[in-house]
Amino acid sequence: MTAEAILEVRGLNKSFGGVKAVDDCSFGVPAGSVLGLIGPNGAGKSTTIDMVSGFGRPDSGSVRFEGTELVRQPPHRISRLGLIRTFQSPREWGSLTVLDNVMLGMRAFARESIPRNLFARRAVRRAEAADRVRVEEILHEFNLAALRHERAETLSGGQKRLVEFARVAAAQPRLVILDEPMGGVNPVLGERMSEAIKGFVTAGSTVVIVEHNMKFIEETCDDVVVMDLGHVIAQGPYSSLRDDERVVTAYLGSVDE
Repeated sequence: MTAEAILEVRGLNKSFGGVKAVDDCSFGVPAGSVLGLIGPNGAGKSTTIDMVSGFGRPDSGSVRFEGTELVRQPPHRISRLGLIRTFQSPREWGSLTVLDNVMLGMRAFARESIPRNLFARRAVRRAEAADRVRVEEILHEFNLAALRHERAETLSGGQKRLVEFARVAAAQPRLVILDEPMGGVNPVLGERMSEAIKGFVTAGSTVVIVEHNMKFIEETCDDVVVMDLGHVIAQGPYSSLRDDERVVTAYLGSVDE
């Protein structure tokens, strides 16, 4: 594994009822890159990212994020280390406004302290005011400013996805995993998301994308990991994978057709 890898997955295994969903899965994610994770349905992609992000526990193997072992750590602790993820269906607090949904992305963990809120109220208020200014900027960046006071449950699916991306921008993660961000998204919004991902990297994040839209993967990712039957069969630039017989047989052949 290269020294600049921000995430190192080594020998992950996971079985369900005797069926091996993930089989000796290993790959690395270079810091500052955009990496695609692809493969046919049932390849083990979702199970793998669940284990990386703390929503599943491997039977064996290691997941190291910036040198810290993540296996057996709960999702909230992993997120506080700077690794967050989205899900196939956008998740929002429906009764809260768009602005409040994005505010919740701010990583203001120090201000969650009861003593700080009791004895440093003025400093907390100043910090919260600065957060609100930044969130307003993000809402403008994602064309959500006009919807700031709308309840999130009233938004369209595409707008909810934008709110999710805006919340990622507010969190400023070290690494973000996007689970099928193009699902049900129109091409115009897809272009906006591609630009947002570039913005995440510019701001210092590393991005992993699980996606079936190969055009999006080809245009967005620096590197691609291909899974089949629970293990990694190839990793490299998308262009190089077109000539890999294992990848074409398992996935790209049918997708390209």
